[in-house]
Amino acid sequence: MPSSHRQPLPWRRLAADPRHFQIAVLGGLLVYGMTALDFGLSWERIAVTIGTALGTQRLAERLRPGQSSIDLRSPLISSLSLCLILRTGSLWVAALASVLAIGSKYVIRRRGKHVFNPANFGIAVVTLTTSQAWVSPGQWGSVALLGFALAGLGGLVVYRAARSDVSYAFLGSYASFLLARAAWLGDPWQIPLHQLANGALLLFAFFMVSDPKTTPNARTGRLVHGALIAAVALIFRFHFHEPDGLLWSLLLVSPLVPVWDAVFGGALYQWGSPRTGNNRPGGGRAESRRVASRLSSAPGPAAPRPFGPLPSGLRPSENSAVKGTAMTRKRHFIATTTLGLGLSLLANSASAFCGFYVAKADAQLFNDASQVVLVRDDDRTVITMASDYQGEPEEFALVVPVPTVLQEGQIHVTEQSILDHLDAYTSPRLVEYFDSDPCMERKRGLLGFADGAGAPAPTAQMELEEDLGVTIEAKYTVGEYDILILSAEESGGLETWLRQNGYRIPDGAGPVLGSYIKQGMKFFVAKVNLGEKDLLGIQNLRPIQVAFESPKFMLPLRLGTVNSRGTQEMFVYALTRTGRVESVNYRTVRLPSDLEIPEYIEEDFGGFYRAMFDEQWNKEGRNVVFLEYAWDMGWCDPCAADPLSSAQLRELGAYWVTGNESDGGRGRGFAPPQGPQNVFVTRLHVRYDGKTFPEDLVFRETGDRGNYQGRYVLRHPFSGRADCPAAREYFRELKHRQQREAETLASLTGWELADILRDMDLPNSDPGDEDGPWWKTMWR
Repeated sequence: MPSSHRQPLPWRRLAADPRHFQIAVLGGLLVYGMTALDFGLSWERIAVTIGTALGTQRLAERLRPGQSSIDLRSPLISSLSLCLILRTGSLWVAALASVLAIGSKYVIRRRGKHVFNPANFGIAVVTLTTSQAWVSPGQWGSVALLGFALAGLGGLVVYRAARSDVSYAFLGSYASFLLARAAWLGDPWQIPLHQLANGALLLFAFFMVSDPKTTPNARTGRLVHGALIAAVALIFRFHFHEPDGLLWSLLLVSPLVPVWDAVFGGALYQWGSPRTGNNRPGGGRAESRRVASRLSSAPGPAAPRPFGPLPSGLRPSENSAVKGTAMTRKRHFIATTTLGLGLSLLANSASAFCGFYVAKADAQLFNDASQVVLVRDDDRTVITMASDYQGEPEEFALVVPVPTVLQEGQIHVTEQSILDHLDAYTSPRLVEYFDSDPCMERKRGLLGFADGAGAPAPTAQMELEEDLGVTIEAKYTVGEYDILILSAEESGGLETWLRQNGYRIPDGAGPVLGSYIKQGMKFFVAKVNLGEKDLLGIQNLRPIQVAFESPKFMLPLRLGTVNSRGTQEMFVYALTRTGRVESVNYRTVRLPSDLEIPEYIEEDFGGFYRAMFDEQWNKEGRNVVFLEYAWDMGWCDPCAADPLSSAQLRELGAYWVTGNESDGGRGRGFAPPQGPQNVFVTRLHVRYDGKTFPEDLVFRETGDRGNYQGRYVLRHPFSGRADCPAAREYFRELKHRQQREAETLASLTGWELADILRDMDLPNSDPGDEDGPWWKTMWR
């Protein structure tokens, strides 16, 4: 067959349409998220999301007059994006998001283009209208390999779709704003670099901002569009403290695309078409006119294909254009690879359950551990702070940034026993089972499973030093503490004032204080009033509580990392009406759970848990937040402690709780106690320092009310005499089970398998083993 009549190879035909790249990349990211990042997605939810999107597209196309064919590639891209970004535990919410996403393309249109990115529109509507949908940007983490892969693959996709310019404009503007903000605040560069090296940001830049059907037609319009999205996103994030600022920014700016098209012109993008002239330098109205002129006069194709054989009869000038296109592709590939490498370098590297509760792993297992209780409801926040401070009371000092000036009634002192109760209730636990006689003829089964030391207080009353720019906004005595609420104009003055008034501030705290000052934060300062302490008969310092309203849902860690001796432990107990709490700017990872481990661990469960946490902390890169417990406060199974009473929960700040004042729930196991309802508790465990956690922790409530607990299982073998075929089979399987338990323990803790097998002290043979010496079972 003459070369002029050859058909392009199948892979070349696939490469001509960038949607095939998008489908492949998004599908790969979905598999990666499910297998490596613990997204918690079920195959059922994925099937509902994709199936509903494809069905909605088919229905909408059939309703269009004169429509003969149905293309399902675009709805597949939108549904994969929904799977990657939207989180929900309800199938109907997933289906509704798909219907809204695909339906918006047909209902909200202007001049042949749909106004909103479909996935973005679907996510925005369901998160606004339901309490069962949310976004988890922190779950992508800031792993260098992930950042490089997303940048490289995403850059390839947007280049094939001729929209790389809008992605780079967005990323360049976003990075510039973050770096400028850090310079203004005096923050270390690690903070904006950590904020940039985030998989969710790259996913948004390369797969949502760059949607060819919702971006301006002309290059100039796209550059303006990308920069504006970045600016609005940062306003949402840092002014309104909205963790989903990227999504809301795209939703808000998208209706301006017709304006950019009217101002800058450009040709309408068509899927699978060659790159039009408006994507080249000098694009816009003049270039679109040149493209239209060539299309009307040229007998052949308007432009060479990015891939595939050249059309016959190309003139030398056209062949040169093809070479130019190839060189352009190479330049884009180099630029994309460079961007990806740069971003990668920025990154720091239940079913019901019966059994016996044995032991718990509580906060006291860890040295230098502080405890914080966060109660969150809309913008209302109550923080209870308990430190592990040990020393003379007069040496105690506490300085905490707070978003507003607190009145005296917003400060409270509570009892440590309530936090101890909450700690015991949420602690990871060990449960045990006893194998029954394998020869018994019955159905057997096992159900599955910053504070710092301060100088002595001065005797003279603290005086305001006006030239230092420090203002005492309020002064209270609450319980055994003297409380000051300070504001300051600059960090040096505040640091000097604190030192002059008896507070020993860690070296290097000045820049951190300055950053908080420029963010409009006030400072909650507390020290012990020895007279009140003696009068109250207080032996140990009690936790301090503050209540306020603010859109900020965060914990300031940075002061605690200044000049610290090393890593510190913090346990965060979050109480909400809605569901589980997770970190927005760090990955939230579930600790391995529901695993069978050897019997001898019962003797030192605390040692096992510390070793297991150390191993998982190292495996996850030392910069994640670990989830140890998530459960409705009304019941537990198995219970490490009774649920907290209504009175205790209100004391912690859950003001909406009413009803029973007695201890909530006396029972353990299946029967739900008559304790308070509508309180969901999340226990998070953070090991942090200034290097691995450069910025403060930011949280969000989710609609996830699924139960989870760190739970480890002992199964005691049957130790009596048994002589039957079932017993022989049981003892043969027991050997394999104990080997699996040893391997599980080695994987969890990093201990040597040989040492574990030695400590298990397993017998050489077992009762009922037909291959053992005949005399082994004679006198059993």
